[in-house]
Amino acid sequence: MEAILLSKRNNRAYAAQIVENKIVDIKNHREYSNLKRNVTLIPKSLKQEEYISLLTDPKKLIIFATGPAGTGKTMMAVLAAIKAFKEGEVDKIVITRPAVGVDDEKHGFLPGTLNQKMEPWTRPIFDILHEYYSPKEVARMLDEQQIEISPLAYMRGRTFKRAFIIADEMQNATPNQMKMLLTRLGDGSKMAVTGDTRQTDRKEDDNGLLDFQQLVKDYSQCRYVAGVEFTGKDIQRHPAVVEVLKIYGEI
Repeated sequence: MEAILLSKRNNRAYAAQIVENKIVDIKNHREYSNLKRNVTLIPKSLKQEEYISLLTDPKKLIIFATGPAGTGKTMMAVLAAIKAFKEGEVDKIVITRPAVGVDDEKHGFLPGTLNQKMEPWTRPIFDILHEYYSPKEVARMLDEQQIEISPLAYMRGRTFKRAFIIADEMQNATPNQMKMLLTRLGDGSKMAVTGDTRQTDRKEDDNGLLDFQQLVKDYSQCRYVAGVEFTGKDIQRHPAVVEVLKIYGEI
């Protein structure tokens, strides 16, 4: 078993999950697929353990996670959203992110529906969703708005109630967009905001994620807002990916 540094309680939980997966893996594919539908948030580092604790804390409503790719920022947020939805804590999952690279939030020239226009940006999140729901189930949930794709450009004036909002790649949001997003939170909702401030397409003085991080540091009375900052040591991807990041000097 791969050695990981966690609390004693989570080390035991992680070990039990590994054993369970090995037993089921030698059975038929259907049983293995059913196991994958049971959402279990198992941390692989102390930082992930801290992140999961915040994501599942009913008193923390806006959770920030920053750091390099491969640390589990988006994956854990999506898993927490699926878990909350399955357990009836929320009625819908809302997915948003800045569509930087397509003329700064202008989707009109792309073919198809709004969901199809946003597909290039939401694909990493849907890859995780498809591990727990079939393509037909996801399509039905989109039709019934149990899963909603809501680009930042279309959020003004809205309030999300009993929803788990996943705001991904927010290092590309402006300060105004970030403020608008954070004020969309309604009763019974929770928001996970992720991003890597070192991979931003915006300058430091026009970066909503950096701006809000600094505001939080200056405000010492946060009750509902909390965050986790991952580093290169928390990357959980394939060793070859870690080596590539070292070659680029990012670790």
